[in-house]
Amino acid sequence: MTSATPLLEIRDLQIGFKKHNHTVDIVNGISFSLQRGEIVGVVGESGCGKSITSLSVLRLLADNAVLNGTILFDGVDLAKLSDKEMTKIRGNQISMIFQEPMTSLNPLHPIGKQIIEPLIRHGKMPKKDMKARAIELLTVVGLSRPTEIYDSYPHELSGGMRQRVMIAIALACNPKLIIADEPTTALDVTIQAQIIHLMKSISEKFGTSFMLITHDLGVVAEICDRVIVMYAGEIVEEADVRTLFKNTQHPYTTGLMKSIPSAHETKGRLEPIPGAVPLAGEMPEGCRFAPRCAHAMDICMTKPLLTETGADHRCRCWLFAEKEGLHEPSLA
Repeated sequence: MTSATPLLEIRDLQIGFKKHNHTVDIVNGISFSLQRGEIVGVVGESGCGKSITSLSVLRLLADNAVLNGTILFDGVDLAKLSDKEMTKIRGNQISMIFQEPMTSLNPLHPIGKQIIEPLIRHGKMPKKDMKARAIELLTVVGLSRPTEIYDSYPHELSGGMRQRVMIAIALACNPKLIIADEPTTALDVTIQAQIIHLMKSISEKFGTSFMLITHDLGVVAEICDRVIVMYAGEIVEEADVRTLFKNTQHPYTTGLMKSIPSAHETKGRLEPIPGAVPLAGEMPEGCRFAPRCAHAMDICMTKPLLTETGADHRCRCWLFAEKEGLHEPSLA
């Protein structure tokens, strides 16, 4: 389901926020692409720049944001569009599923009105057909009693039902890309599995691309075709999902793997990654993960590049230069 031309291609994206007389950098020159019909997971701890990256695609950043780079969507650079031009794309060609549906849905309006809102805004169909379309969408996302739910209010639904409604809203205009920001975080394990299955089936049935923002590699293993691992505003590893799990390369990704509980094996005590993600504006010199890395070396004071380490596998780490004999390692 992929093609030579990516649906989304981000080149050297840099995002910062103006604070007093200077700019605090959040995302530092990341580049990646997303093919048509592909599900890409963007993974990392809180504060790594995942959500900011996704919001930049929809140009939903705060007024004090500074954005540089290229965001090509279907051949159009979104970074250069006006607010009016972006309004035609949001909810129409690109939709977003937010983390907490209770705060994303309007408590004052019934579900049906909120589903047909993007249809009205983008003039997708005659008004007389919109209710039928909304009920169809509620059925597509697996909600029983769709006619009853159409007239219900958000507080009358469970968390899992509200998340399905959010997916129905995102699907209303048949978008090419859906950005899902931690869509399963607030749900119990059973409902999580149902939402994951639903997103995967939507991608397969409609050819919809997904950018999944998550900290949960377990979710990534279930649904994603490819994985981008972010740390402190940079991409540190990228590979297809099978390669990443079979041949994890970056120490940060390894740390994330070790912190995942498994139902199939007894790991004993989980191993957290020591320390915390550095604060914006306080990034260490060289490798940003070095202060937390058990493999840190003197050369890690020099910034590593994101380099090809295999077929469709990229990693930002000096350990691979060491393996190739490009420098003499010395432990820091």
